[in-house]
Amino acid sequence: MRFMNATPAHRPPMSLTARAVSTLVIPLLAPGTRRRALTDITLALVKSILIVRLDGIGDMVLTSPFLRELRRNAPGALITLIVKPETRNLVEFCPYVNEVLVFDWRDFGPLSELWRLAGTAVFARKHLRVRFDLAVLPRWGADFYQETFLAYFSGAPCRVAYSEFSNEPKARLNRGYDRLLTRPLEGAGPKHQVEWNLDFLLSLGGNIVDKRLELWLTEDDRCFARQALAARAVREGEVLIAFAPGAGAKKRCWPVERWIELGRRLHCEFGPRIVLLGGKAEGDFGARIERELSGIAINLMGQLTLRQTGAILENCSLTVSNDSGPMHLAAAAGSGVVEISCHPRGGDPDHANSPVHFHPWGVPRDVLQPEPAAPSCSGSCTFCVPHCILGIEVATVQQAVRKLLARICAGNLERGTAAHAD
Repeated sequence: MRFMNATPAHRPPMSLTARAVSTLVIPLLAPGTRRRALTDITLALVKSILIVRLDGIGDMVLTSPFLRELRRNAPGALITLIVKPETRNLVEFCPYVNEVLVFDWRDFGPLSELWRLAGTAVFARKHLRVRFDLAVLPRWGADFYQETFLAYFSGAPCRVAYSEFSNEPKARLNRGYDRLLTRPLEGAGPKHQVEWNLDFLLSLGGNIVDKRLELWLTEDDRCFARQALAARAVREGEVLIAFAPGAGAKKRCWPVERWIELGRRLHCEFGPRIVLLGGKAEGDFGARIERELSGIAINLMGQLTLRQTGAILENCSLTVSNDSGPMHLAAAAGSGVVEISCHPRGGDPDHANSPVHFHPWGVPRDVLQPEPAAPSCSGSCTFCVPHCILGIEVATVQQAVRKLLARICAGNLERGTAAHAD
């Protein structure tokens, strides 16, 4: 379903909090924007830009081409990026922004959305007020994090984001938000998040030269990775395969027993060491896999920063991952990726779990999806626990790893032959 042409009578129902924001707060705010509002602006002439990006690790990685291309189109602008605390480590050495600010909407308590909205206004008044010519929100999905209000409270005369009619969650949760923008952008149809971000820039009059992902690692990060691997007796040139067995939602987590069996099979077939990567919340996964794969697995889960994780992944030939932040870190690090997705093949391409939107970008990959969906699911997996993802067998993942490793090795050999010929 496309929502750009949705009429108020056909919009999905709102939550009580969203209704209060839409009917009480936005009408009070929006009239004050009209005197200074600009619908368009020339990027090359912009002096200051605010980018608000408060979503997850993977989303931030997928924004890296947008940041690079924005800087190329606005070389003289002072660019400020607002992120949440969890992703600060990832962007603090980004060469394309002048300033990184951290905003955590959870700091303002669990009482209500309206209370958090007041905290957003306080933050903006302290850090943002009357500093920016342009405020942009390149996120295509729904605004769960007060991003639109940060842009509004910044006082930027030109405020651009994807319209509330772009997709179903925005139509339901962000009703009235277009009134806080000076230019809502159309955006319908399934597309990868990197493409959504770059299309946003094209809508601002920019042009795109390079779509690759980036990680902004320091030499300390790479030195840490070398030392961490050497301390675990990893030899130079030894084949490493990364496992990322965690995810932000349980339904996206392939069972730990299958990771263990996959590790045994891969070790028997190829003899690689397995590097376990993920956050502290997934520490139990890592401990169990390490215990069962003694001598094979290197457990680094919960021990690394995001940049250190990226540096480790630069040393891995291939990564097997659920749909998660580490999957996108792996792609940005240049590691081939086998993704284990909970989203059924033939499911809703606009769903938040659809690989159409979030598949590994720019590297050799294989995306494994349940086929068909498990009973009681169709367009997407609707369970809160592993359900549709159980349809992906260990042998299927093993075969995908085998084929992808062969592709990667063939590509490396071809590049090496070409370099030698030169």
